[in-house]
Amino acid sequence: MARRGDSHRVVRWLWTSRRPDARLVRLALLPAAALWRGAMGARETAYRKGWLTVHDLPLPSVAIGNLTVGGSGKTPMATWTAQYYVSRGLVPGILLRGYGGDEVLVHQHAVPEAQVVADPDRVAGAERALARGAQVLVLDDAYQRLDIHRDLNIAVVSAETTRAVGWPLPAGPWREGLRALGRAHAVVVTRKRATREAAAKLAGELRHRVAGPVAVAHLGLQYVEGMLSGRKHPASALAGKRVVAASGIADPDAFVAQTKATGAAVQVATWKDHHDYRDEDVAWLAHAARRADHVVITQKDAVKLRNRWPTTIPEPLVAVLDLHWEEGGDSIAAALDAVVTPVERL
Repeated sequence: MARRGDSHRVVRWLWTSRRPDARLVRLALLPAAALWRGAMGARETAYRKGWLTVHDLPLPSVAIGNLTVGGSGKTPMATWTAQYYVSRGLVPGILLRGYGGDEVLVHQHAVPEAQVVADPDRVAGAERALARGAQVLVLDDAYQRLDIHRDLNIAVVSAETTRAVGWPLPAGPWREGLRALGRAHAVVVTRKRATREAAAKLAGELRHRVAGPVAVAHLGLQYVEGMLSGRKHPASALAGKRVVAASGIADPDAFVAQTKATGAAVQVATWKDHHDYRDEDVAWLAHAARRADHVVITQKDAVKLRNRWPTTIPEPLVAVLDLHWEEGGDSIAAALDAVVTPVERL
């Protein structure tokens, strides 16, 4: 089975390759990158000096986001944060901008106790979450939302970004440079393919940039579950199996690496991030499911395929990631507790 789509390879080549042709393309994009950096810097200055309005939210709030484009683990971190508040007996409201729609369904499936609201106007979304009974807000992908006040600002930095060039969009993957960590109250370094040592080294390099805690978390494949049945199987059940790893996410390489780490013989199918699966895509996956032992997909893809899967075809297995703290998890939990302490006293 062939790999479907090559846009990820083009982006990976542009942002990570040290070949002369990639360097030339990046040089050609430098004027656009300079404009991006200038615009982001001017925007931050305008909010910092009070020239643009920063709006208050009606509840204690935690914003989670990243400095690069996609794949850092900000959505798993937002899910973990919401689940943590549920464990504390609180109702979290998860606010998203609503782009693509798949993250909304992922959060609803992973944290059914939460009030999930998709609205590009985060203030209006917060009011809706409050009306539905939310007690604390978790803002997914909101690090660059400088127009709203947040009580805790968490930046998620992927250890895998050390492989990329340090240039702004579009010449590199950076929305903002590391200087923007000065706005962070806490940083979480995530790793998928990177080693524990590499993640710990990056965390050490970032500590002088942040006044608050810097933690390290591993995003690993915890188990797989039937997309329709919900039956759970250990990730080790894939060992020795013929598996098609299919995804439409920002970082398919990490998903493929995690699937290969189970010992499976993996073939790859990728689509662009937030892909809207067509009937022919579903048919292709169904054909793949007949030929392989399993089709393994991500949680983001499962929410779009669950109601469209042919009942006569073996169900895909959904890869469920586990966020495991390797350093500083207690400090992140303490910071989350401090956000809601006033609520608990009411």
